[in-house]
Amino acid sequence: MTSRFTRLVVFTAVVAAGMSLATPAGAVANGDPVPDGRYRFAVKLTMTDIPRPDGTHYDSACSAALLSPWWIITAGHCFHDPRRNPVSGPVPYETTATVGRADLSRRGGHVVHVVSVRQGPSGDIAMAKLDRPVYDIVPLRVAEQPPAVGDVLRITGWGKLAATDTAPAGQLRTGQLKVSAVAAGTVGVRGYRPAPDTSACEYDSGAPYFAETGRNARFPVLVSVESTGPSCPHDQQEATTRVDPLHGWIRGTLLT
Repeated sequence: MTSRFTRLVVFTAVVAAGMSLATPAGAVANGDPVPDGRYRFAVKLTMTDIPRPDGTHYDSACSAALLSPWWIITAGHCFHDPRRNPVSGPVPYETTATVGRADLSRRGGHVVHVVSVRQGPSGDIAMAKLDRPVYDIVPLRVAEQPPAVGDVLRITGWGKLAATDTAPAGQLRTGQLKVSAVAAGTVGVRGYRPAPDTSACEYDSGAPYFAETGRNARFPVLVSVESTGPSCPHDQQEATTRVDPLHGWIRGTLLT
């Protein structure tokens, strides 16, 4: 199992070049590109000057989702000290959130700073506060009950297309996965559509898995958050962190 938050030493140069990544670099291995205007609650996190124990620095990225005008949710390991221990409080390095934009080569949406982070009371999950609110995007609702094995969930993420790629996405991508296991704090998922090996990849850490069928078709419900998994693409089980056991903590955080 590998962390979906990995080092990226060339990311700053890629950003400076206007995200002109070599086609077909993208997120969610063997997924589909998301057109502008869809899944606007999806968030791309860009981290710069992350410190290492030896005093050097690197850049990286994660995925996330908007839960309120002020707050986003992501993986806890996306915010850490130089020894990679998860931290709460002021963000430990410069972090920006791109919200409401599916293609980084286009305009629209918002680019805001992340100012503070709160690690969840359990599991690999954190909430982060923006420096200004985003009012024109409908946030994800949060599940209060666990999913069932066989349920179909959708992921949106900004990770790589394959483990061999060197940079995260310039285009938001999506795919569907089926719930294969439900444990006390985690949900196991396996690729479903558009392919059996549709899967999260590096820099998809924190990406939301949400239900959008039945009564949730119009207003999707967040079920879990991407944490770790095998090298992508793959057809094995992926580990995600359940949000329903943390519903009270999430709701309380949103009120602050």
